[in-house]
Amino acid sequence: MFGIELTPEHELDRMVALGERAEAAGYDTVFSTCHYNNRDPWAFLSRLAVATDEVALGPGVANPLETHPVTLASKLATLDEASDGRAVYGIGPGDPSTLANLGLADDRGLRPVLEAFKTAQQLWAGERVDHDGTFQATDAGLNYEPPQGANIPVVVGGEGPHMCRMAAKHADGLLYNGSHPKDLAWARDQVDDGLADRPDHRGDFDLIAYSAVSIAEEPEAAREAARPAVAYITASAAPPVLARHGVDRATAEAIGDDISAGEFSAAFDAVTDEMIDAFCIAGTPADVRERAEALAEYADGLVVVSPLGPDLEQAVDLAADAVGDVF
Repeated sequence: MFGIELTPEHELDRMVALGERAEAAGYDTVFSTCHYNNRDPWAFLSRLAVATDEVALGPGVANPLETHPVTLASKLATLDEASDGRAVYGIGPGDPSTLANLGLADDRGLRPVLEAFKTAQQLWAGERVDHDGTFQATDAGLNYEPPQGANIPVVVGGEGPHMCRMAAKHADGLLYNGSHPKDLAWARDQVDDGLADRPDHRGDFDLIAYSAVSIAEEPEAAREAARPAVAYITASAAPPVLARHGVDRATAEAIGDDISAGEFSAAFDAVTDEMIDAFCIAGTPADVRERAEALAEYADGLVVVSPLGPDLEQAVDLAADAVGDVF
């Protein structure tokens, strides 16, 4: 997979144009972020399905806490129908900083993710579902079948050891939120452990670097544009990840508190050069290519993730030219 994540923080006409540009540049998958404080990802993806011909489309990533898992399954099936079978289900536990605003941060975990996409696969196969677990469902079913049937690809977004192993055992791929070779090397070890328990009938599995990228011809402009994304990543990083890169946990927690409180300027100003180096691929096309080649030692694919760069349109093209042939 060589994909791109687009954040619907701009009006939808511009977002659709960016998605069309991504398809023309050679990306094979376009994901939309799923945060309540941006525009609705399903509205964006539905419009993009009509505007594109070949690129795969999906949430990057939906969570089963804000929306009932049966409803999520129907949303994916609808997107699959609208795109003539190009949907991919990105699902994960959700961003803790934004879920805290909805009173849902404490509900995050592995089981809701696993139960949600397993249920979706049953529904896409035409089954009716009774479920009593992290959510409730009684005789739930869909009155239509998506073009891919039960074969809509499922890629799990996560970075904890249990989530990595679960994805390797049960899903089609792992969108690992990491931009540094140290993190992808660690993720590869977790995935390999999970693959040891993967049934043969589930087919191939891909470890995909879901990497924050900020690219520009001027390196300092790229690094400055990286600050907002790095703030979010730092705030949600697990303690072992912070320790791996020498990032102070209290500082990371303070950044998360600022984000939850809407104090974005304070959060972004607290981002250090070390955080940018750890949690983003930021710099010139040559810099980005060098890091992508290092990630390719461990990852099977790459998704270029927000912030992209100071000029979004230019960044879409620059990143494709720089690393499109690496994966």
